[in-house]
Amino acid sequence: MYSRYARRYARLVTMPTNAPSPTAERVGGTPTHALQDVTASDSTLRRFLHGLPGVDAVGLEARAASLGTRSIKTTAKAYAIDLAISMVDLTTLEGADTPGKVRALGAKAVHPDPTDRTTPATAAVCVYPDMVATAKAAVAGSSVKVASVATAFPAGRAPIAVKLADVREAIDAGADEIDMVIDRGAFLAGHYAKVYEEIVAVKETCGTSARLKVIFETGELSTYDNIRRASWLGMLAGADFIKTSTGKVAVNATPANTLLMLEAVRDFRAQTGVQVGVKPAGGIRTTKDAVKFLVLVNETVGEDWLDNHWFRFGASSLLNDLLMQRQKLATGRYSGPDYVTVD
Repeated sequence: MYSRYARRYARLVTMPTNAPSPTAERVGGTPTHALQDVTASDSTLRRFLHGLPGVDAVGLEARAASLGTRSIKTTAKAYAIDLAISMVDLTTLEGADTPGKVRALGAKAVHPDPTDRTTPATAAVCVYPDMVATAKAAVAGSSVKVASVATAFPAGRAPIAVKLADVREAIDAGADEIDMVIDRGAFLAGHYAKVYEEIVAVKETCGTSARLKVIFETGELSTYDNIRRASWLGMLAGADFIKTSTGKVAVNATPANTLLMLEAVRDFRAQTGVQVGVKPAGGIRTTKDAVKFLVLVNETVGEDWLDNHWFRFGASSLLNDLLMQRQKLATGRYSGPDYVTVD
Protein backbone atom coordinates (compact mmCIF):
# COMPACT_ATOMS: atom_id res chain seq x y z
CA MET A 1 0.00 0.00 0.00
CA TYR A 2 1.61 3.25 -1.11
CA SER A 3 1.66 6.28 1.11
CA ARG A 4 -0.24 9.38 0.07
CA TYR A 5 3.12 11.07 -0.41
CA ALA A 6 4.30 8.40 -2.85
CA ARG A 7 1.02 8.47 -4.81
CA ARG A 8 1.62 12.14 -5.56
CA TYR A 9 4.41 11.00 -7.84
CA ALA A 10 2.80 7.81 -9.14
CA ARG A 11 0.65 9.70 -11.64
CA LEU A 12 3.75 10.89 -13.48
CA VAL A 13 4.55 7.35 -14.64
CA THR A 14 1.25 7.30 -16.57
CA MET A 15 2.08 10.53 -18.40
CA PRO A 16 3.81 10.54 -21.79
CA THR A 17 7.30 12.00 -21.44
CA ASN A 18 6.47 14.81 -23.86
CA ALA A 19 3.41 15.86 -21.88
CA PRO A 20 3.26 19.52 -20.86
CA SER A 21 4.32 20.26 -17.31
CA PRO A 22 1.29 20.02 -15.01
CA THR A 23 0.24 23.03 -13.01
CA ALA A 24 1.59 22.62 -9.51
CA GLU A 25 -0.90 24.23 -7.18
CA ARG A 26 1.01 24.08 -3.93
CA VAL A 27 -0.32 23.12 -0.50
CA GLY A 28 2.25 23.18 2.28
CA GLY A 29 5.08 23.25 -0.25
CA THR A 30 3.99 20.06 -2.08
CA PRO A 31 2.31 19.92 -5.50
CA THR A 32 -1.30 18.71 -5.48
CA HIS A 33 -1.53 17.77 -9.16
CA ALA A 34 -0.64 14.08 -8.66
CA LEU A 35 -3.04 12.86 -6.02
CA GLN A 36 -4.64 10.26 -8.27
CA ASP A 37 -4.19 6.78 -6.76
CA VAL A 38 -2.17 4.91 -9.40
CA THR A 39 -0.27 1.74 -8.58
CA ALA A 40 3.34 1.91 -9.80
CA SER A 41 4.00 -1.44 -11.47
CA ASP A 42 6.96 -2.71 -13.46
CA SER A 43 5.05 -2.08 -16.68
CA THR A 44 4.02 1.51 -15.91
CA LEU A 45 7.45 2.39 -14.55
CA ARG A 46 9.19 0.76 -17.52
CA ARG A 47 6.98 2.65 -19.96
CA PHE A 48 7.84 5.94 -18.29
CA LEU A 49 11.54 5.32 -17.60
CA HIS A 50 12.30 3.86 -21.02
CA GLY A 51 10.36 6.71 -22.58
CA LEU A 52 12.79 9.27 -21.21
CA PRO A 53 15.03 10.81 -23.89
CA GLY A 54 18.22 8.87 -24.50
CA VAL A 55 21.45 10.39 -23.23
CA ASP A 56 23.94 11.75 -25.75
CA ALA A 57 27.06 10.40 -24.02
CA VAL A 58 29.52 12.36 -26.18
CA GLY A 59 27.62 15.60 -25.70
CA LEU A 60 27.21 15.04 -21.95
CA GLU A 61 30.92 14.38 -21.41
CA ALA A 62 31.92 17.30 -23.62
CA ARG A 63 29.63 19.65 -21.71
CA ALA A 64 30.98 18.45 -18.35
CA ALA A 65 34.58 18.80 -19.55
CA SER A 66 33.91 22.30 -20.93
CA LEU A 67 32.41 23.52 -17.66
CA GLY A 68 35.40 22.05 -15.81
CA THR A 69 37.75 24.48 -17.57
CA ARG A 70 36.12 27.62 -16.13
CA SER A 71 38.67 29.73 -14.25
CA ILE A 72 37.87 31.01 -10.75
CA LYS A 73 39.42 34.29 -9.56
CA THR A 74 40.73 34.87 -6.04
CA THR A 75 37.60 36.40 -4.48
CA ALA A 76 35.31 33.89 -6.13
CA LYS A 77 37.67 31.08 -5.13
CA ALA A 78 37.51 32.11 -1.47
CA TYR A 79 33.71 32.07 -1.65
CA ALA A 80 33.73 28.71 -3.44
CA ILE A 81 36.04 27.14 -0.83
CA ASP A 82 33.84 28.22 2.07
CA LEU A 83 30.74 27.08 0.20
CA ALA A 84 32.32 23.70 -0.52
CA ILE A 85 33.35 23.25 3.13
CA SER A 86 29.78 23.95 4.20
CA MET A 87 28.56 21.26 1.76
CA VAL A 88 30.79 18.41 2.94
CA ASP A 89 29.29 15.32 4.52
CA LEU A 90 32.41 14.38 6.49
CA THR A 91 32.39 10.61 6.26
CA THR A 92 33.86 7.58 7.96
CA LEU A 93 32.46 4.23 6.89
CA GLU A 94 35.05 1.65 7.87
CA GLY A 95 34.87 -1.55 9.85
CA ALA A 96 37.60 -0.19 12.10
CA ASP A 97 35.61 2.92 13.13
CA THR A 98 35.78 3.53 16.87
CA PRO A 99 33.83 5.91 19.12
CA GLY A 100 37.00 7.95 19.52
CA LYS A 101 37.42 8.34 15.77
CA VAL A 102 33.79 9.38 15.37
CA ARG A 103 34.06 11.93 18.21
CA ALA A 104 37.18 13.39 16.60
CA LEU A 105 35.42 13.58 13.24
CA GLY A 106 32.45 15.31 14.86
CA ALA A 107 34.73 17.88 16.48
CA LYS A 108 36.37 18.52 13.11
CA ALA A 109 33.00 18.91 11.41
CA VAL A 110 31.96 21.59 13.92
CA HIS A 111 35.31 23.45 13.80
CA PRO A 112 37.20 22.31 10.69
CA ASP A 113 40.07 24.72 11.42
CA PRO A 114 40.40 25.31 15.19
CA THR A 115 42.87 28.14 14.52
CA ASP A 116 40.30 30.09 12.48
CA ARG A 117 36.77 30.17 13.83
CA THR A 118 35.55 31.95 10.68
CA THR A 119 35.81 28.61 8.87
CA PRO A 120 32.29 27.32 8.26
CA ALA A 121 31.15 24.03 9.75
CA THR A 122 30.54 21.10 7.44
CA ALA A 123 27.01 20.07 6.54
CA ALA A 124 27.02 16.70 8.26
CA VAL A 125 28.93 13.76 9.66
CA CYS A 126 28.09 10.46 7.96
CA VAL A 127 28.53 7.19 9.89
CA TYR A 128 27.14 3.68 10.28
CA PRO A 129 23.93 3.31 12.35
CA ASP A 130 25.73 2.00 15.45
CA MET A 131 27.82 5.20 15.57
CA VAL A 132 24.93 7.65 15.23
CA ALA A 133 24.49 8.28 18.97
CA THR A 134 28.22 8.97 19.35
CA ALA A 135 28.22 11.35 16.40
CA LYS A 136 25.08 13.08 17.65
CA ALA A 137 26.72 13.82 21.01
CA ALA A 138 29.87 15.05 19.29
CA VAL A 139 28.05 17.70 17.22
CA ALA A 140 25.43 18.66 19.82
CA GLY A 141 24.59 22.36 19.82
CA SER A 142 25.95 22.95 16.31
CA SER A 143 24.39 23.16 12.86
CA VAL A 144 26.08 19.91 11.80
CA LYS A 145 23.65 17.12 10.91
CA VAL A 146 24.22 13.43 11.51
CA ALA A 147 23.71 11.24 8.46
CA SER A 148 23.67 7.47 8.57
CA VAL A 149 24.03 4.95 5.78
CA ALA A 150 21.41 2.23 5.88
CA THR A 151 19.60 -0.55 3.98
CA ALA A 152 22.54 -2.97 4.10
CA PHE A 153 25.11 -0.46 2.86
CA PRO A 154 27.04 -0.75 0.56
CA ALA A 155 25.68 -3.81 -1.28
CA GLY A 156 22.00 -3.33 -0.48
CA ARG A 157 21.51 -7.10 -0.50
CA ALA A 158 19.23 -7.90 2.41
CA PRO A 159 15.51 -8.57 3.00
CA ILE A 160 13.38 -5.44 3.23
CA ALA A 161 12.63 -6.13 6.90
CA VAL A 162 16.36 -6.02 7.67
CA LYS A 163 16.77 -2.83 5.65
CA LEU A 164 13.94 -1.08 7.47
CA ALA A 165 15.29 -2.22 10.83
CA ASP A 166 18.62 -0.67 9.81
CA VAL A 167 16.83 2.63 9.10
CA ARG A 168 14.83 2.56 12.35
CA GLU A 169 17.96 1.92 14.41
CA ALA A 170 19.64 4.98 12.90
CA ILE A 171 16.61 7.23 13.35
CA ASP A 172 16.01 6.05 16.92
CA ALA A 173 19.64 6.95 17.68
CA GLY A 174 19.06 10.48 16.38
CA ALA A 175 20.00 10.48 12.68
CA ASP A 176 18.89 13.60 10.82
CA GLU A 177 19.48 12.06 7.40
CA ILE A 178 19.42 8.55 5.94
CA ASP A 179 21.62 7.54 2.99
CA MET A 180 20.05 4.38 1.54
CA VAL A 181 21.38 2.20 -1.27
CA ILE A 182 19.12 0.79 -3.95
CA ASP A 183 19.12 -2.85 -5.00
CA ARG A 184 21.16 -2.48 -8.18
CA GLY A 185 20.54 -6.09 -9.15
CA ALA A 186 16.78 -5.53 -9.11
CA PHE A 187 17.12 -2.29 -11.08
CA LEU A 188 19.37 -3.83 -13.75
CA ALA A 189 16.98 -6.79 -14.06
CA GLY A 190 14.14 -4.35 -14.78
CA HIS A 191 12.35 -4.93 -11.48
CA TYR A 192 11.63 -1.23 -11.13
CA ALA A 193 8.60 -1.64 -8.89
CA LYS A 194 10.69 -3.52 -6.30
CA VAL A 195 13.21 -0.66 -6.18
CA TYR A 196 10.42 1.90 -6.08
CA GLU A 197 8.59 0.11 -3.26
CA GLU A 198 11.75 -0.14 -1.16
CA ILE A 199 12.43 3.59 -1.51
CA VAL A 200 8.81 4.36 -0.59
CA ALA A 201 9.05 2.09 2.45
CA VAL A 202 12.29 3.71 3.62
CA LYS A 203 10.80 7.17 3.07
CA GLU A 204 7.78 6.23 5.16
CA THR A 205 10.08 4.91 7.90
CA CYS A 206 12.00 8.20 7.88
CA GLY A 207 8.74 10.09 8.33
CA THR A 208 9.39 13.69 9.29
CA SER A 209 12.44 12.75 11.36
CA ALA A 210 15.03 12.42 8.62
CA ARG A 211 15.67 13.46 5.03
CA LEU A 212 16.30 10.61 2.61
CA LYS A 213 19.26 10.39 0.23
CA VAL A 214 19.00 7.59 -2.34
CA ILE A 215 22.32 6.13 -3.55
CA PHE A 216 22.37 4.62 -7.05
CA GLU A 217 25.98 3.36 -7.21
CA THR A 218 26.33 4.88 -10.67
CA GLY A 219 29.55 2.97 -11.36
CA GLU A 220 27.49 -0.25 -11.41
CA LEU A 221 24.63 1.03 -13.57
CA SER A 222 26.73 0.71 -16.76
CA THR A 223 25.05 3.39 -18.91
CA TYR A 224 24.07 7.03 -18.70
CA ASP A 225 20.53 6.03 -19.70
CA ASN A 226 20.34 3.87 -16.58
CA ILE A 227 21.60 6.73 -14.42
CA ARG A 228 18.88 9.00 -15.82
CA ARG A 229 16.25 6.30 -15.22
CA ALA A 230 17.47 5.67 -11.67
CA SER A 231 17.37 9.40 -10.96
CA TRP A 232 13.74 9.68 -12.01
CA LEU A 233 12.79 6.47 -10.23
CA GLY A 234 14.31 7.73 -6.97
CA MET A 235 12.56 11.08 -7.25
CA LEU A 236 9.21 9.50 -8.16
CA ALA A 237 9.46 7.39 -4.99
CA GLY A 238 10.07 10.42 -2.76
CA ALA A 239 13.86 10.89 -2.45
CA ASP A 240 14.92 14.18 -0.87
CA PHE A 241 18.38 13.75 -2.41
CA ILE A 242 19.78 11.59 -5.18
CA LYS A 243 23.35 10.44 -4.64
CA THR A 244 25.88 8.99 -7.06
CA SER A 245 27.86 6.45 -5.10
CA THR A 246 28.84 4.64 -1.94
CA GLY A 247 32.54 5.36 -2.47
CA LYS A 248 33.16 1.62 -2.23
CA VAL A 249 33.49 0.78 -5.95
CA ALA A 250 36.03 1.67 -8.66
CA VAL A 251 33.94 4.34 -10.43
CA ASN A 252 32.22 6.89 -8.20
CA ALA A 253 31.18 10.50 -8.78
CA THR A 254 32.28 12.02 -12.08
CA PRO A 255 31.47 15.42 -13.59
CA ALA A 256 29.44 13.70 -16.33
CA ASN A 257 27.24 11.52 -14.14
CA THR A 258 26.70 14.41 -11.71
CA LEU A 259 25.76 16.74 -14.59
CA LEU A 260 23.21 14.16 -15.74
CA MET A 261 21.68 13.95 -12.27
CA LEU A 262 21.57 17.75 -12.00
CA GLU A 263 19.67 17.86 -15.28
CA ALA A 264 17.26 15.28 -13.88
CA VAL A 265 16.46 17.29 -10.72
CA ARG A 266 16.06 20.43 -12.83
CA ASP A 267 13.57 18.71 -15.13
CA PHE A 268 11.78 17.04 -12.22
CA ARG A 269 11.18 20.39 -10.54
CA ALA A 270 9.92 21.82 -13.84
CA GLN A 271 7.33 19.00 -14.04
CA THR A 272 6.33 18.69 -10.39
CA GLY A 273 7.38 21.82 -8.53
CA VAL A 274 9.37 19.62 -6.13
CA GLN A 275 13.05 20.38 -5.57
CA VAL A 276 15.40 17.44 -4.93
CA GLY A 277 19.03 17.64 -3.82
CA VAL A 278 22.11 16.05 -5.40
CA LYS A 279 25.09 14.46 -3.66
CA PRO A 280 28.16 13.33 -5.63
CA ALA A 281 30.26 11.01 -3.49
CA GLY A 282 33.56 9.20 -3.83
CA GLY A 283 36.68 10.32 -5.64
CA ILE A 284 36.32 14.08 -5.00
CA ARG A 285 39.59 14.83 -3.22
CA THR A 286 40.86 18.29 -4.15
CA THR A 287 39.65 21.88 -4.08
CA LYS A 288 39.98 21.95 -7.86
CA ASP A 289 37.62 18.98 -8.10
CA ALA A 290 35.09 20.60 -5.76
CA VAL A 291 35.10 23.88 -7.69
CA LYS A 292 34.40 22.00 -10.94
CA PHE A 293 31.33 20.45 -9.36
CA LEU A 294 30.13 23.82 -8.03
CA VAL A 295 30.42 25.25 -11.55
CA LEU A 296 28.28 22.35 -12.80
CA VAL A 297 25.65 23.22 -10.21
CA ASN A 298 25.67 26.94 -11.00
CA GLU A 299 25.49 26.46 -14.76
CA THR A 300 22.94 23.64 -14.77
CA VAL A 301 20.44 24.29 -11.98
CA GLY A 302 21.49 27.71 -10.69
CA GLU A 303 21.66 29.41 -7.33
CA ASP A 304 18.65 27.57 -5.92
CA TRP A 305 20.91 24.53 -5.45
CA LEU A 306 24.03 26.40 -4.27
CA ASP A 307 23.27 25.66 -0.64
CA ASN A 308 24.02 22.66 1.57
CA HIS A 309 20.30 21.98 1.91
CA TRP A 310 20.33 20.97 -1.77
CA PHE A 311 23.89 19.99 -2.66
CA ARG A 312 26.46 17.94 -0.76
CA PHE A 313 29.87 16.37 -1.25
CA GLY A 314 30.28 12.88 0.15
CA ALA A 315 33.94 12.97 1.10
CA SER A 316 36.57 12.34 3.71
CA SER A 317 39.89 13.65 2.35
CA LEU A 318 38.37 16.61 0.44
CA LEU A 319 38.01 18.74 3.57
CA ASN A 320 41.75 18.67 4.28
CA ASP A 321 42.61 20.07 0.85
CA LEU A 322 39.91 22.73 1.13
CA LEU A 323 41.40 23.82 4.47
CA MET A 324 44.94 23.97 3.08
CA GLN A 325 43.77 26.05 0.11
CA ARG A 326 41.82 28.33 2.45
CA GLN A 327 44.92 28.85 4.58
CA LYS A 328 46.95 29.58 1.42
CA LEU A 329 44.52 32.35 0.42
CA ALA A 330 44.69 33.85 3.93
CA THR A 331 48.46 33.67 4.49
CA GLY A 332 49.98 33.48 1.01
CA ARG A 333 51.68 30.16 1.72
CA TYR A 334 50.78 26.52 2.05
CA SER A 335 50.66 25.27 5.61
CA GLY A 336 51.14 21.65 4.56
CA PRO A 337 49.24 18.53 5.55
CA ASP A 338 50.68 18.52 9.09
CA TYR A 339 48.47 21.51 9.88
CA VAL A 340 45.24 19.63 9.34
CA THR A 341 44.05 16.54 11.14
CA VAL A 342 44.47 13.18 9.51
CA ASP A 343 41.08 11.43 9.30
